[in-house]
Amino acid sequence: MVWYIIQRFLIMIPTLLIISAVVYFVIELPPGDYLESYIAELQTQGETVDPQYIEFLRHEYGFDKSVVERYFHWLFGIFQGDFGFSFEYQLPVSDVVGDRLYLTILLNFVTIIFTWIIAFPIGIYSAMHQYSWGDYGLTFIGLLGLATPNYLLALIMLYFANVWFGTSIGHLMDPEFVNESMSWAKAQSIMEHLLIPVIVLGTSGTAILIRRLRANLLDELQKQYVVTAKAKGLKNFRALVKYPLRMSLNFFISDIGSILPALIGGGEIVAIVLSLETTGPLLIDSLQSQDMYLAGSLLMFLASLTVVGVLVSDILLAFLDPRIRLSGGSTK
Repeated sequence: MVWYIIQRFLIMIPTLLIISAVVYFVIELPPGDYLESYIAELQTQGETVDPQYIEFLRHEYGFDKSVVERYFHWLFGIFQGDFGFSFEYQLPVSDVVGDRLYLTILLNFVTIIFTWIIAFPIGIYSAMHQYSWGDYGLTFIGLLGLATPNYLLALIMLYFANVWFGTSIGHLMDPEFVNESMSWAKAQSIMEHLLIPVIVLGTSGTAILIRRLRANLLDELQKQYVVTAKAKGLKNFRALVKYPLRMSLNFFISDIGSILPALIGGGEIVAIVLSLETTGPLLIDSLQSQDMYLAGSLLMFLASLTVVGVLVSDILLAFLDPRIRLSGGSTK
């Protein structure tokens, strides 16, 4: 196990280096750069552009260097904890992301917990009461949640919140707390505003988890070891929890590789619809404006979480299911 983890860490280094190169050069692929877009925007507004000022900005932002030089400058800066400078916001990337990163992690973490709390009991009930009225009803609700786009549900909830309660459910806090430092009043405001985004984001995830857990659990319940356990007098609940439920959770553990990056970049469209102060809209804006250091840093963070998540899921799967081995060789 230790040697396997060491090998995976050694593989992660070149993997992340390759990803960083791909991310940076893909962002550079569209014609022009941020400075040219900025100049075009000024000209459309009828403002004159001083050529000397443009040359100063080009040198200041490093656009007078080659793409390769800028890439390595950004890469070595990451190793030193410097993620570059955001052209759009005129601030270091770490300052731009700021509280948005923590708010994004909080929102998506609560959404994941909400999804698990709702989906696990329903999935287990549906599998244990297959083809019952309860199974049909819960399946219908799950499919309804899966078929409803998150952004559409967000728009519906925005409308009814205004019509029925005369209030806006947008943002993750009251307007007076947006630029203030964290306090107890601000924390309370954030908790009050979390409910609607969590429900919207968790709807489709809950439906998917219910269907997958039900299908995997039904498959395990039909195997001989479950029949044998019941024949020996083991109670239904204990027979369920001890073996079938544990074996049917493999998909859940293997999804950790996608759950971790979802903590940062999940729900971009919903965040735009609900005006949430998360990193999703920030990433989309940075890609549109070719703010390469901001976009590249966010994408690299997502890639790092994906790689780490896959490693964590592999290790946990080996502990959860003894049929999965991390070492090679034949089994006698």
